[in-house]
Amino acid sequence: MDSGIWQSFRFNLEEIETATQYFSEPNLLGRSNFAATYKGFLRDGSAVVIKSISKTSCKSDDSEFLKGSNVLASLKHENVVRSRGFCCSKARGGCFLVYDFIPNGNLLQYLDVKDGDGTVLDWSTRVSIVKGIAKGIAYLHEYKVNKPALVHQNISAEKVLVDHRFNPLLSDSGLHNILTIDIVFGSLKASAAMGYLAPEYANTGRFTEKSDVYAFGTLVLQLLSGKQKVTSSVRLGAETRKYQDFIDSNLHGRFFEA
Repeated sequence: MDSGIWQSFRFNLEEIETATQYFSEPNLLGRSNFAATYKGFLRDGSAVVIKSISKTSCKSDDSEFLKGSNVLASLKHENVVRSRGFCCSKARGGCFLVYDFIPNGNLLQYLDVKDGDGTVLDWSTRVSIVKGIAKGIAYLHEYKVNKPALVHQNISAEKVLVDHRFNPLLSDSGLHNILTIDIVFGSLKASAAMGYLAPEYANTGRFTEKSDVYAFGTLVLQLLSGKQKVTSSVRLGAETRKYQDFIDSNLHGRFFEA
């Protein structure tokens, strides 16, 4: 990358280091194949998540990276995690994306819950989450002034965060616009393994709005069944409307209330 892109926008490196206590281990939330994610606090006291992405994982073309970053900044919706800005640093050899911190984690932790050993989402909460995710996806797909139509490309339970009111927010929306092709393709393996990847992708190699809708359908079945892995029996139960056969047993038959 040229020196231009390594100039900070909105945040400087000192602010990022201070927020994360110099990327301390207690602040580390997790790692992926291309990024480390930290919790931090800005000078105004607000909690944020800072995603540290290595230089080699980012697009090398300045104009493409800036265009992708502008897309992230343009997303403003109650069901999409808000980007607060970014910082790129030669000294640290990477870029840092700053997002609002969402307190209740992602949907994965609410799946495969054994009765009495975790939070079981009630029926009305699950319905509300499904509706919120649908609104977030519809917003991404819609073209607006100063916001392009956007395909998420990586919708999953891990990418849906829930706030203190269990309002769902899509995370990593538009992130593929700043990552290298190799990194984007690498994430497809996990999507395919969990059943999120639309079958037609194998033939077309293209993501469309329908790809997101297919992943959303899988996510709905996960929420209704309470399971991470959507099996053929779960899909069959949904198709034949034999709800007792696939809806989460932790609900003890208490559904259709909403």
